[in-house]
Amino acid sequence: MLYYLFDYLESEFQFPGASLFGFITFRAAIAFVLSLGFSTIYGKRIIKYLQRMQIGETVRDLGLEGQAQKAGTPTMGGIIIILATLVPVLLFAQLDNIYVIMLIVTTVWMGLIGFTDDYIKIFQKDKGGLHGKFKVLGQVVLGCIIGATMYFHPGVTIKEEITNPKSGQELITQNSPREFEPAEQSTKTTIPFVKGNEFDYASLLTWIDPSLAKWAWLIFIPVVIVIVTGVSNGANLTDGIDGLAAGTSSIVVLTLALFAWISGNIVFSDYLNVMYIPNSGEMVVFTAAFAGALVGFLWYNTFPAQVFMGDTGSLTIGGIIAVLAIATRKELLIPILCGIFFMENLSVIMQVSWFKYTRKKYGEGRRIFLMSPLHHHYQKRGFHESKIVVRFWIVGILLAILTVITLKLR
Repeated sequence: MLYYLFDYLESEFQFPGASLFGFITFRAAIAFVLSLGFSTIYGKRIIKYLQRMQIGETVRDLGLEGQAQKAGTPTMGGIIIILATLVPVLLFAQLDNIYVIMLIVTTVWMGLIGFTDDYIKIFQKDKGGLHGKFKVLGQVVLGCIIGATMYFHPGVTIKEEITNPKSGQELITQNSPREFEPAEQSTKTTIPFVKGNEFDYASLLTWIDPSLAKWAWLIFIPVVIVIVTGVSNGANLTDGIDGLAAGTSSIVVLTLALFAWISGNIVFSDYLNVMYIPNSGEMVVFTAAFAGALVGFLWYNTFPAQVFMGDTGSLTIGGIIAVLAIATRKELLIPILCGIFFMENLSVIMQVSWFKYTRKKYGEGRRIFLMSPLHHHYQKRGFHESKIVVRFWIVGILLAILTVITLKLR
């Protein structure tokens, strides 16, 4: 909202300083500071309100050290993250930008699913919360919305470089800016370790018949659904010990902010030879606000936690990360960038699958890990929560660096 106000003041009255709001980096910095301040200052008030309402965590006895002390800790703290993200975004982002719209829809949609799950657990005293099939249905619906928007919306485009039709070489020198063809809708995405660094989902059909390219949405939308579902569930599983989900998510979000800024900037995308995505730079304002909200939430969520995010926060975090990766066309980098989520998901799948297999074969279920998800395995081995969290953060930082490096490893 303030973006449009200052844009009007600058264009009509040449208001001093109003032109600063035209710069994405300036608005992103302000959004981060405001989000961080909101989550730390008003977060405390929200926590006290949750305590007054007796919205506390019900802890199952898993035999983990220090688990009993967590009972009664306020939950549904994801509300802090959601509000601290949306307030700066509504103030400083271009609200008619299709990427910002998708992210706002994702935040509200996944927040409602998580809130419903937490509400059922706390107020209806049902430890199972929202039935799994309804969670998955909500994730699938969001995946359909995001996939259809990315494929059909005319504002979602990329730009290709012009080449010399005779020589096949670019019509520029190293020191001159590249020229681009008009923006076009495309199902191309970034793929690591491959020459050209791009992959087109349509190629999975066009090898049969080039005319099948118009049906590429039949592949693209299901892929988006799988990504949204997988990442949101991965974030949900990661939220098991104090500060783990919020900290690792902050690292992922800041990396995606870098990708969004580069992809939306014609100069830097040209210099680094990565896909140029018009208007995607506006997502930097959203990611900055989101990162500030996560860091501010960490103030109260680090060990010993004063508040838990609940599914209200974890499902929202996973959904936003998934949509950011898809919008910046970096979704195939998720197994590396979101390696912590991936390992947590994989550990549960391996544990459950092996237990069922051995129970069927030997009559007795056996386990690969002492407990899953993976962070509980290390707790069972005697590691303190803080040590597990910090080491997972370190791994997350290394994976983020590796993800950035893969853009040049071809």
